[in-house]
Amino acid sequence: MKKIFNGYKNWALVTGAASGMGRVYARRLAMMGYNIVAVDINAEKLDEAVALVRAEVEASPDLPQPQREQFKVLPVVQDLSLQEAADNIYKVTEGLPVEVLVNNAGIMYCQGIAETSEKMLGRIMMVHMYTPLMLCRKYVGQMKERGRGYILNISSISAWMIWPGIGMYGTTKRFVKDYSRELRIECRGTGVSVTTAYFGAVDTPLVPLKDKYRRLARALAVMITPEKAASKALKATFRRRRGVVPGLLNKIFIPLCALMPDCILSFAYRKAKPYLMKV
Repeated sequence: MKKIFNGYKNWALVTGAASGMGRVYARRLAMMGYNIVAVDINAEKLDEAVALVRAEVEASPDLPQPQREQFKVLPVVQDLSLQEAADNIYKVTEGLPVEVLVNNAGIMYCQGIAETSEKMLGRIMMVHMYTPLMLCRKYVGQMKERGRGYILNISSISAWMIWPGIGMYGTTKRFVKDYSRELRIECRGTGVSVTTAYFGAVDTPLVPLKDKYRRLARALAVMITPEKAASKALKATFRRRRGVVPGLLNKIFIPLCALMPDCILSFAYRKAKPYLMKV
């Protein structure tokens, strides 16, 4: 990806940019020569992320001083679970040539659907499904007019399985998987590509694991770092690949999960239920 340098002429929009993988995407894209629109609900952490990205660009020995001075970053504090979220973001960025859209923001929870609050069910559907779809709707048209654009939508390996305790999470990620394919088909030949990343466990605060289990998951290569996940996703995006599934175990896991019968999954859910969070 070092061969690509945009010269800070165009913009990359990243949702969930204040922490975790979103922050990594913002940093990587900035070093590739994109101005950044950084969107997040957490104003304090977003300010920290913006300061970090600016500092990295300014300190980069690979960039001449004039290029560093051209870099811009636009923080946008926005709750993506609101129906007007995409409209608000679009208004703030009106007139900016957004060439890259990374729909990264997500909500992870472990709880049965019937035990999950109505508010949380609504939030996860809006954050994972409605707002990313609306952002695609708003920016893809401009990308087509310019003849160039990149969409990166974040799905999950759970899009292929109904797994105890994260069934609603997986269902929303399946929606991402399916509409991304439809949009990719519609964009063929326009210069706009749509890439979908199917991650397993990524070592971010989004995954609610205790430290000892987190260390074990990393040792078994079941969980990967945000840096590695983001690197693979961006590499696939700029190669205009339709999708990427980082990790050999994840590639093996997908078909196995699809074959599991309901009785086994129900048994696993009953065993895991006492340990699931309440939201």
